[in-house]
Amino acid sequence: MHTAAVSNVPVRNKTELGDFLRSRRGRVAPQEAGLPPSAGRRRTAGLRREEVAILAGVSIEYYRRLEQGKQRRPSPAVLEAIGQVLKLTDDERRHLAELSRGRPPAPVSGARTGEASRAVREEVRRMLEIAHPYPACVLSRSSDLLAANRGALRLFPGIEDWPEPERNTARYAFVHPCARELYADWEDVARGVVAHLRAAVVVHPGAPDIREVVDELSARSTAFASLWQRYDVRARTNGRKVYHHPEAGRLTLTYEAYDVARSEGQRLIVYQAPPGTPDHEALLRLSV
Repeated sequence: MHTAAVSNVPVRNKTELGDFLRSRRGRVAPQEAGLPPSAGRRRTAGLRREEVAILAGVSIEYYRRLEQGKQRRPSPAVLEAIGQVLKLTDDERRHLAELSRGRPPAPVSGARTGEASRAVREEVRRMLEIAHPYPACVLSRSSDLLAANRGALRLFPGIEDWPEPERNTARYAFVHPCARELYADWEDVARGVVAHLRAAVVVHPGAPDIREVVDELSARSTAFASLWQRYDVRARTNGRKVYHHPEAGRLTLTYEAYDVARSEGQRLIVYQAPPGTPDHEALLRLSV
């Protein structure tokens, strides 16, 4: 049976850790975990606390205290065992480790505690022009659109109608009237947006800019509020999106996200398509 490492550092966010563990065990059917079908009806979906504890090799009381946020930081062996039982993805395993780490509050870097600078270094801005004609932009940790070349701005039709401080790709996905028509698979995009913000809350604890976006969208969008309660986590480092663009037509683009050095969570995003393809021709039309 695994034993937990003793530490004087408390779990950083008791509610977040417990909610995340409960949401993940609720997704795993007993049969998926190798357990026989239960007789009678189960009161809750997924695995029970006791089942997770037994399968992970920890005591039932230990796991109960872990979900309640009363247990000291678990050891890597315990986290690995729980991750296997709950069938966590790599992103979810990293998220669980972050939640269990007990990181101190974010430092003061602006007028408010934990506020991130919106300034983009000139060298990074030049990279946006170097990427031309490929769309490229810089997003903040809360998905504010801090800088973009012409192709990237046109990739989000209508976003230029918003004042610059309000340009945010998460806000765009859930609030802008063009978004649902723009994304061929809006549901997948929406899930990815929420999963990224869910991870960002943990990586940047107490960050007011992230919390403001989450609170705003929770109030303005029932779809966002519903997805936020699922506790899904996904690192947005690369991927593929299909667009129904009003000017460029249908196009499929891949994207790569790079962490910007010496910034507070800024990401450089570059979109591309294979040269000589219809998608590449459509992409070039965005940059004209």
